[in-house]
Amino acid sequence: MEHLPADDPDLFELDLRGLRRRWAGAAARAPFGSEAMAGADKRAQAMGVPGQRLMENAGVAVAAAVKAIAEATDRWLRGPILILCGPGNNGGDGFVAARHLARAGAEVAAVLVSAAARPSTADAGRNWDRLDKERRITRIQVASAADLRILAKDVEKASIVVDALLGSGVRGELRDPIRSAVEVILKARAAKVPIVAIDTPTAVDLTSGDASVPVVRADLTVTFHRPKTGLLATRGARLAGKVLVAPIGIPAGADRG
Repeated sequence: MEHLPADDPDLFELDLRGLRRRWAGAAARAPFGSEAMAGADKRAQAMGVPGQRLMENAGVAVAAAVKAIAEATDRWLRGPILILCGPGNNGGDGFVAARHLARAGAEVAAVLVSAAARPSTADAGRNWDRLDKERRITRIQVASAADLRILAKDVEKASIVVDALLGSGVRGELRDPIRSAVEVILKARAAKVPIVAIDTPTAVDLTSGDASVPVVRADLTVTFHRPKTGLLATRGARLAGKVLVAPIGIPAGADRG
């Protein structure tokens, strides 16, 4: 029986090794790329699994992994956790992670990096709205490189920085404000702040492992459902750091990878 993160009462007590053991079934599946993952996600929803449920499992998994790496590096509750979220569902996973980390006791800054005032998908929007009522969470929306330069000034004070900007690679160079958000993450890494990426480090293609510029280099990447070919490729593996593969509740009938 697979332990889904949102239904696992002991998840936040596990260290990184314990999480790897807990999710060994997902890690043992054959790897696939971003298009196959998008298809599995879409078919799961067509079979009746709500997108909110998939996002909840993903975000809870990320939160547990962030807590585990923070404890392993003696940084848990030693500063705010900064979560940089893009406008799509990768950012939505970050909003869910923010909620669960705050409930575990952390101070969290959840940053929507977008020219628009709201996320671009319904599921991400609902999880952004839910943060408004949470204690220990500061919600911030940044729309420009100038906004992000202000955010970068104190980034070394963060205990962990989470990359929830983009869920797969991009063609060509990154554009602002996402580009400047990646620069914030790179500044944090230079200051020895651990970096956790959701699904893939921003600008690393989940299928090929190719990277755009600039690119996030993570200490830990939490990807979902199956290993990804891009994170096993030489460059992708170098940029992903350690990789955890978390189940999110995609049924076997939706999985054709």
